[in-house]
Amino acid sequence: MRKFLLAAVAVSGVAGASAVAQNATPNNPDTGSAATTDKMNSSTTQGGAAMGANPNDANPAGAPKAVTQDVPKNGPSFVKVQNTDMLSSNVVGLDIYNQQNNSIGKIQDVAFDASKQMTGYILSVGGFLGMGTHYVAVDPNAVMVQYDAANKTWRATMNATKDQLKSAPEFKYSGQWTASRS
Repeated sequence: MRKFLLAAVAVSGVAGASAVAQNATPNNPDTGSAATTDKMNSSTTQGGAAMGANPNDANPAGAPKAVTQDVPKNGPSFVKVQNTDMLSSNVVGLDIYNQQNNSIGKIQDVAFDASKQMTGYILSVGGFLGMGTHYVAVDPNAVMVQYDAANKTWRATMNATKDQLKSAPEFKYSGQWTASRS
């Protein structure tokens, strides 16, 4: 046990000495090494670039680029949510039933356009445990979502068959649609 502690102390001492040596700036006017070290230190501290990296390259290759967006100038404006309004948390995950009361899919997501208007539901059809699942985007007017007050549940219905949904053009999650998915 004593040997282990001595070895740990020795390793930490060497590591600490190397860190001090990296931060030390020799001040030898004959060699100009202080100026060289100052240039190296300033290139590593400006913009957080690592030593050896191009100090003019703010976003090195492979680093994600931050997308900036204008912040609205006005403060928040508050709205009153009506009793007849739906929340996305009540809709996403709902099974969709057809007129024969057969489950034909599930609402996986809600799509919005740039003006924040809902443009469709993304439905998952088929598959088992996430394998072989087919996603389709459907017009929101094709799906009836209602609250059943008697049973205190939400219900989604659609005039379609599972085969019609499986043969519809596939929606693929890619690019910006996968950016914040967990």
